[in-house]
Amino acid sequence: MLLRHHPLSQNDLRQCLRIATGAMLGFFICKLFGWQNGVFYTVTPVLLLGLVPQVNMNVVKQILASCVMCAIEVGLIAGMLGHHPALMTPVAFLMFLYRFIAMSKGHLFLFGSMGVINLSIMLHFASYPTTDIGVLITDNIVSSVLSLLIAYLMMYLWPDVEARPSRPMVEKNNNRMRHEALLGASMATISFIVFQMLDLQDSMSAQATSLLLLFPMHWNGMLGYARKRAIGTILGVSFGIVVQVILYDWSNMLVLVAPLLWIGLFLFSQVHVKEASGSGAGFGAMTTLGILFGQYLTPNGDLIFSALYRMSSIGVAIVVTLLVCFFLHKLLNQFEATRFGA
Repeated sequence: MLLRHHPLSQNDLRQCLRIATGAMLGFFICKLFGWQNGVFYTVTPVLLLGLVPQVNMNVVKQILASCVMCAIEVGLIAGMLGHHPALMTPVAFLMFLYRFIAMSKGHLFLFGSMGVINLSIMLHFASYPTTDIGVLITDNIVSSVLSLLIAYLMMYLWPDVEARPSRPMVEKNNNRMRHEALLGASMATISFIVFQMLDLQDSMSAQATSLLLLFPMHWNGMLGYARKRAIGTILGVSFGIVVQVILYDWSNMLVLVAPLLWIGLFLFSQVHVKEASGSGAGFGAMTTLGILFGQYLTPNGDLIFSALYRMSSIGVAIVVTLLVCFFLHKLLNQFEATRFGA
């Protein structure tokens, strides 16, 4: 079943309010000041408030460390090796590898997951001559700091009323952690290569999907998440089309767009908290909305075309990613040192 059939608890409702208001506030501030790369300002609060119910100093350190590492790596490596794909590819693999190692360990999952998504997107867009790398890096850092400030504000306005149970740590042997790290790093590198070779500059949703599918860290989890991600994409795209129809020529009026974005995020955040599965259909719908509104909703843009294109590209990305993941999963299981269940 997609959802658990029970009413929202007080904690669940407050988390929904935090996610919807926090992401909408990031979007509003970005558009109000005319900042570029709006996807960072809209999606980062969704990732932070959706994946982490409680914000503490450990979370702050992981977020800041992630954006600083991405800034250094993109600024230095993309600048030096951006025009040398043969050298860039193994370096990208190593950068993805240590992040997936952090994710596999568990307690540094947020550092690794945020870094994987931001690094992949930034490396991809930094390779285009029209991209200002300085602006890209600045937007990533500013959006991360802003998201943390928004998260603390949301926690102040709608704090939890009951203590949340701590998440149980999954015991993993070294073979499984090697399997997860190599599978994730290989898939992220392949995704980067494919989007570079096919010049897919306008397929951020598909690129993000190919990475979000890796978050379960194993084949069975990816297979289950793929179905939920497809459902979430359909939900997010459908809502985006409805918003475009309602707004028509008023899509440049921020005072009208922001409340509609909040409504969509609030609805899908309820799906997210009821699933209680981390990255599910609700989370997929929220990230889809964040990308559509943050990156593609412009006064002269056609959100309906963007939404339909996003739906088709994500479908292709899911199928291709699963096929390659299955092959790599079987390949890694051939060796005892990287066998998932050994």
